[in-house]
Amino acid sequence: MSDTGSKIALVTGGNKGIGFEIARGLARHGVIVVLGARNPVAGEAAAAALRDEGLEVHFQPLEVTDAGSIAAAAERLSSEWGRLDVLVNNAAVSLEKGVPPSLSDLGLMRQTYETNVFGVVAVTQAMLPLLRASKAGRIVNMSTGLASLSLSSGREAPFSFSRLLAYNTSKTAVNAVTVQFANELLDTPIKVNAANPGLCATDLSNSNGRPPTEGAAVAIGLALLDEDGPTGGLYGDSGKVPW
Repeated sequence: MSDTGSKIALVTGGNKGIGFEIARGLARHGVIVVLGARNPVAGEAAAAALRDEGLEVHFQPLEVTDAGSIAAAAERLSSEWGRLDVLVNNAAVSLEKGVPPSLSDLGLMRQTYETNVFGVVAVTQAMLPLLRASKAGRIVNMSTGLASLSLSSGREAPFSFSRLLAYNTSKTAVNAVTVQFANELLDTPIKVNAANPGLCATDLSNSNGRPPTEGAAVAIGLALLDEDGPTGGLYGDSGKVPW
């Protein structure tokens, strides 16, 4: 087990897009980052690219829908560092676009929830003993403004016609999961929040939006919250986002 004063972070889906920029940003703050990715070739390449920048980043194969893969990641963190200070649940999929709810494919919806919701819960449960071993554990669940019921309800709402039933509702569920874990951990040093990165140019958005570095900043800030920081909320660039 390594005896280090640096924080240890696990970022799921860290090989590209916002996850990659979160990993880079945390490492630039002196955090030792374990970059999780289901594709071992892409994951190791991403970690190597960050190491080439002089950052301490380690690759860990991690498929958030596979219990054995999650257990292996937890075992490595336990054996090498004995704790986890930051968990960023970033891995997500969006499998259907432009389809009204009445025509949504239930099979694709189930696949979406397996990764976006059940994956978040499974990884969080597995990592919680390690987060409890931290002096100030932080959990950041990547969400979206599209998950906000307030911003999606009614004809005039900004996201009322986004036509992403599976993705949007899965992230609404992530918001609820965030609140539930935050409530359980209120009497501990662990803080649990959801991050709204805004529309960023990634594979998930077909390269539409702002640079991922800008969206990653919100999650990085939540990952490095001081002890007087908030818990149980959804936050974006301008502060708290309505549920």
